[in-house]
Amino acid sequence: MPGGSNPEGAAAAAGAAAAGRRLQTEFATERDWDQFHKPRNLLLALVGEVGELAELFQWKPDGGPGPLSWSEAERGALGEELSDVLIYLVALASRCHIDLPQAVLAKIETNRRHYPVHLARGSSCKYTELPREDIQKAESFGPAPGATECAPVSRGAEEPN
Repeated sequence: MPGGSNPEGAAAAAGAAAAGRRLQTEFATERDWDQFHKPRNLLLALVGEVGELAELFQWKPDGGPGPLSWSEAERGALGEELSDVLIYLVALASRCHIDLPQAVLAKIETNRRHYPVHLARGSSCKYTELPREDIQKAESFGPAPGATECAPVSRGAEEPN
């Protein structure tokens, strides 16, 4: 996900999302499929498509260039599955009356607050596990204090092994 703020890019993405939503709505309407496109059904279809996407990565090595080294047929399948996921995601957002481009922008801002650079840089910790003692500290470009270790989070009584 891009880290910078780009209003022109956001506007282009919103336009592309609107065009995709319109085309998908036309496609479904022509086939009288709207009756089947309830939020629950769209969500389950989305999950199914994510599963198909995951299958493309299953048993592939983690190292190396990844999908960049895949065959043309594998990359074509990757594009199709990513498109299916996006189509169902956009349809679900539309059916739930969520302005997806606006929701994405709001979520990125929330993530910026949860993961300030000076605390989260180089860390895979969830924001609730980041060190918080110096949250007002100015941003720096070195690793955040404790970046390699997450703070323990109490989740109640642990089950015995």
